[in-house]
Amino acid sequence: MVDTRKIGFDKEKEAVKFLKRSGYKIIETNFTTVFGEIDIIAKHKDDLVFVEVKYRNTLSGGTPQEAVTKTKQQKIIKSAILYLKQKNLKSNLRFDIVAITGDRFEIIESAFSSNKYYI
Repeated sequence: MVDTRKIGFDKEKEAVKFLKRSGYKIIETNFTTVFGEIDIIAKHKDDLVFVEVKYRNTLSGGTPQEAVTKTKQQKIIKSAILYLKQKNLKSNLRFDIVAITGDRFEIIESAFSSNKYYI
């Protein structure tokens, strides 16, 4: 039986390495709140970036980024707001996706926004 949790955890670790090579400074991983989890929190340029990692072995079920639904985005945004409040931070925010298909990694910067939320 395929252990999808282990695969997901392994892909998140690979995504951290990929982001570091791409100039991101990793601050925290697997930040968990009552709303959900943020896979990776990083600094990139002048932005505080909340990163969702999505993996698909093939594209037969759609792209990885298509799996980041509006509902998932709302959970990430709420968790990010909570993170900012807990850390007493004010920063430029960005929500990126690391889309992994097979062995191919892609960063989708500003994949969605928190415009309708007060931060």
